[in-house]
Amino acid sequence: MKTELDHLATALYVKTDDLLKDSPQLAPWRPAVGIAPRLSDAELVTLAMIQAMLGFTSEARWLRHARAHLRHLFPYLPQQPGYNKRLRKAAELLRRVARMLAVDTSVWSDDVWIVDSTPVECGRSRKTVKRSDLAGWAEYGYCASHSRFFWGLRLHLVCTLQGLPIGFALTGAKADERETLLDLLAAEDDLVARRPGQTLIGDKNYFGRAFERELAERSIQLLRPTRKGEPERSGTPLFKPLRQIIESVNESLKGQLALEHHRGRTPGGVITRVMQRILALTAAIWHNDQTEQSVLRSLTAYEH
Repeated sequence: MKTELDHLATALYVKTDDLLKDSPQLAPWRPAVGIAPRLSDAELVTLAMIQAMLGFTSEARWLRHARAHLRHLFPYLPQQPGYNKRLRKAAELLRRVARMLAVDTSVWSDDVWIVDSTPVECGRSRKTVKRSDLAGWAEYGYCASHSRFFWGLRLHLVCTLQGLPIGFALTGAKADERETLLDLLAAEDDLVARRPGQTLIGDKNYFGRAFERELAERSIQLLRPTRKGEPERSGTPLFKPLRQIIESVNESLKGQLALEHHRGRTPGGVITRVMQRILALTAAIWHNDQTEQSVLRSLTAYEH
């Protein structure tokens, strides 16, 4: 019996395969002479997306599940070490595919973005902190939304009102949200330049005259709640419902796509696992948009 997940997987495979045929340089590097992989790069991307969509954080458990239930989609499946190595090398390909899908949606051109950051915890014990390969990048930080301290990273996400990821960055837990946003926009200069008059909605942490001036120089209008001691800012009644949108996007990544249980132990591992979840969210929105679903960010049809 075909499921919605099968349809999404097939559509993503075809889209990725076409991308790699048109731009073979996007595929992970491998020697010109050697054994051709039995699992193609397009199949690898599709397999990685389904893993995130179904919430599997253990690659060994995921491959056992795939062998039992997904043989009709993947005739060959590698062993866990091989899958792990290929997936780490394909992180940039996952990012390229996610961007390709995002551009192919009707909401890519929306003139309102939302920005926020959310914790990506990487360890809890003191021994883990001392021995982790993430030490020096991951650090202690505080999450005001949940009133807790954590050790790890922050995912800074810019998305549309429908939850479509436009850009993202992974930083240490104490990184300044404003500086990270400006760096993200600088890295995507062409994207911003093609959208004069873009509106950006953030929380109270995105403040400062110099910061707002830099955004204005990029033709970006910042809307945020009024901080204590400031005169009333425009758009204040809109912030509560819009704040719930970004919180629900974060909940999709953390609750449904298991972002907080990524189990990455190295910088490359964490980056790849975060990219899997960004890809899964983008792929679901893209497929829902292509099939004219009423709620673009709904993942329910793909979770089984």
